[in-house]
Amino acid sequence: MTKIQMTTPLVEMDGDEMTRIIWQMIKDELICPFVDLKTEYYDLGLENRNATDDMVTFESAEATKRLGVAVKCATITPNAARVEEYDLKQMWKSPNGTIRAMLDGTVFRTPIIVKGIEPCVRNWVKPITIARHAYGDVYKNAEIRVPGPGKVELVYTGEDGTEIRELVHEYDGAGVAQGMHNLDASIASFAMSCFEFALDTKQDLWFATKDTISKKYDHRFKDIFQEIYDDKYAARFEEAGIEYFYTLIDDAVARVMKAEGGFIWACKNYDGDVMSDMVSSAFGSLAMMTSVLVSPAGVYEYEAAHGTVQRHYYKHLEGKETSTNSVATIFAWSGALRKRGELDELPDLVAFADRLEAATLATIEAGEMTGDLARITTLPNPVTLSTGEFISAIAKRLAA
Repeated sequence: MTKIQMTTPLVEMDGDEMTRIIWQMIKDELICPFVDLKTEYYDLGLENRNATDDMVTFESAEATKRLGVAVKCATITPNAARVEEYDLKQMWKSPNGTIRAMLDGTVFRTPIIVKGIEPCVRNWVKPITIARHAYGDVYKNAEIRVPGPGKVELVYTGEDGTEIRELVHEYDGAGVAQGMHNLDASIASFAMSCFEFALDTKQDLWFATKDTISKKYDHRFKDIFQEIYDDKYAARFEEAGIEYFYTLIDDAVARVMKAEGGFIWACKNYDGDVMSDMVSSAFGSLAMMTSVLVSPAGVYEYEAAHGTVQRHYYKHLEGKETSTNSVATIFAWSGALRKRGELDELPDLVAFADRLEAATLATIEAGEMTGDLARITTLPNPVTLSTGEFISAIAKRLAA
């Protein structure tokens, strides 16, 4: 069989634990037999990040800027236990956070809809895409443990010596405090990415903060979104027949539970982190959600929305059978290949990405699935497949 040719490489970011095992299986069985795969490879496994003092993460992000499309495996963000387990030099930062900051991107996460895996919320009949601002807030905070009575202040000192001082709290005993920041430029990039993605996908865009309580921080988000929408996007949205809608975050949570889906919900960094897990779980499984980081410069990085499946990896190391859901990782590859094909005008590559996704969903709809889906499916008599069996079942349909 003649393989589909690529002209520009993808940036390939390998990862950790069970998803690293799945990553190689997907390449071996679902991609390389059909595509003359070209990638620029970066090993973002924790051992290699440690060996390179995390420079490999920065190099992969720079390569993504240069080549335009990347696909990333799930990676470990180490905590104290991981530092000891892997004998790390230090507690390295989240690779995702580093890459998001370098690309100035917005993360769009969308549930994968498949027959037999029904949403917990009965009226959700279309996907709900969470757009998560990928900069600042609690993820780049500064915090202190207050040892006793005293006061904590926010202080801004301008380059010209101008000082702005705001009391946070007068402590009469021990406590904690934290400071968060964001940038007008980053918020504007977030807004433009959301507006462009809404136009590309022909979906309404919701945005929500808590500006009634956070009258400066959250209100700045609201103002920047509205200014950019009024200046650059109002007419384009009207022409496309879609709507931009702002509300408070608590109102958005109440509304989304009664909606039918089919829209983009833009959230600040922490809100997006939490809500994307809520939405993905309610639609069926954390392993059934696509994730793409989109920068205002038109750079794309595709990944699964879940972690490294640590528990299954330890079983794998013991030689035990696992039944790990690989759908989100497969869709990361298909999304990257499709975008590469679109940018390079390679219709065969785009069509292959469509076929790969169709074969994956057809396998599940035929009742062949991993254990997490078998436990929640409405299909009768599902067959639970192991990690490798599921990928092989997809490969057979893809070859056919």
